[in-house]
Amino acid sequence: MGFRFYRKETTASTNADARAGRPGDVFVAEFQTAGRGRLDHEWHAARGENLTFSVVLDAADASPAEVATLPLVVGLAVARAVEAFLGNSSQVAVKWPNDVLVGGKKICGILCERNGDAVIAGVGLNVNQTDFPAEIAARATSLRLAAGSPFDREGVLNGVVAEMGDMHSRWLRGGFAALRGAFAAFDVLKGREVAVLATDGDAAPIKGLCGGVQEDGSLLVGETRVYAGEAHVSETGLTL
Repeated sequence: MGFRFYRKETTASTNADARAGRPGDVFVAEFQTAGRGRLDHEWHAARGENLTFSVVLDAADASPAEVATLPLVVGLAVARAVEAFLGNSSQVAVKWPNDVLVGGKKICGILCERNGDAVIAGVGLNVNQTDFPAEIAARATSLRLAAGSPFDREGVLNGVVAEMGDMHSRWLRGGFAALRGAFAAFDVLKGREVAVLATDGDAAPIKGLCGGVQEDGSLLVGETRVYAGEAHVSETGLTL
């Protein structure tokens, strides 16, 4: 896929901007006034230090079930790019359904939204930020904090988008099943005792040993497949 970049200094939301785009368009902003993550969580990104962008991905021939796996595909792409930047695969992980971690701390959040025959993949990636708001400081990190030196944000953007293009192409050919093995190498929840608060209708947390992400994008907890929710590690009671 060839990518076309559109840039703004300030915007309300790159995902909102991307609604006017077509597959291959990338909308980048230095600062978002109404940036948000999954479940309408607010997304904090320091101006001029991080990356906030949205990529329009073709999903014309994909079923709703297949589209639901795209946050995992994008997370895998970001994790692979971050691994290349840091040169240390043991630090990098993906937490179902949409977070990328480094050293157990969140470095990237992803918000995917259907838009006609396309999916808008919004990415917030901490690159050079070293100070975070008090409420997230203990669980947030950046490439700079992980590596001990600053990064060229343009190079990081190009690397992440290139990985997204590669992973998206493989997804188009074989679905998430074709990427599940690669994803498993980054799966931070597999093999751990977890509690998942589902957001698809169940009120009580689902607890058990995590069997990892399945071919349909669900998270296997004990004998139960969970398709949407927030995962916590039971040993700590904290969201990773």
